[in-house]
Amino acid sequence: MKNMMSQPISEEIKNKNSRNQIVYWDRKQGQAKTEKVYGGSALRFLYQTKLGHLLTRQVFSKHLYSKLQGSFYSSSFSRSLIEPFIEKFQIDMEEFEDEDYESFNDFFIRKFKPEKRLFPKLPGQLGSPAEGRVLAYESIQKDQTFPVKGQFLTPEAILGNETTAKPFMGGPCLVARLCPVDYHRFHYPDAGKIHQFYRIPGPLFSVNPVAFSMREDIFCLNERQVSLLETENFGIMAFVEIGATGVGKIVQSHDYDELFHRGEEKGYFLFGGSSVIIFGEPGAFKFDHDLIEKTQAGMETLVRLGETIGSKSM
Repeated sequence: MKNMMSQPISEEIKNKNSRNQIVYWDRKQGQAKTEKVYGGSALRFLYQTKLGHLLTRQVFSKHLYSKLQGSFYSSSFSRSLIEPFIEKFQIDMEEFEDEDYESFNDFFIRKFKPEKRLFPKLPGQLGSPAEGRVLAYESIQKDQTFPVKGQFLTPEAILGNETTAKPFMGGPCLVARLCPVDYHRFHYPDAGKIHQFYRIPGPLFSVNPVAFSMREDIFCLNERQVSLLETENFGIMAFVEIGATGVGKIVQSHDYDELFHRGEEKGYFLFGGSSVIIFGEPGAFKFDHDLIEKTQAGMETLVRLGETIGSKSM
């Protein structure tokens, strides 16, 4: 049965987008919200003007720019940015471990207190590997239109290898967009081991929807790090971290040769907006209906780290 909320949600997004606003669904609070975009005016200039396009291609998507920016955010000079950032984006610091941050990047990769984010205990429940705004697809098809056209969201395009991508064709896919205001560590959704790991070089375009409105091929252009995970309950997963403008580094904090556990930290992004994409084998697991429904209506859903987002197919 078609959900009666789909049309109003789509109309709201259409109206908001016409005003350069980003609407998402806050799953925990059960309501639509308008995103506070860090550097929103700059993004609109860079991706919606001719001069901005030129600067983006020639300067801001280059690794040198992100490294220089990252060097500043890793220096003590950036400490003064922390308090204004917390206040502007109303970040609840009670959720995070107490620490005296020496730089903005130290604050940026802050850790949750252990009891604040928990993964599902039931083996067949799938927890979110990241905290951010997600799109969930039952199976990736070439006629998908949000946030990017299907040809730019296929396993082959993202993973960069037809042989590696083949097992995931037609399977479920999760796209998690991490804004600069979000928690920027990513975690293993289940226990298992890493079967393969590789890097795909590329530029660093923004992953914000403003940027996608002008460049639909960002996911298959930007620098990516790919891990093929052999999980205990959800088959083989392709776990992809995607860099973006300002992300000086993607850090893998787990040894590839060691077994991993459900909920264990896999790595983190240094400053900038980033994305995590997960591909599953056809029939291995399915996402919760509300996430699929919101995606079909053209809306991202804000989910918390470890929150149940799907289940093992029976």
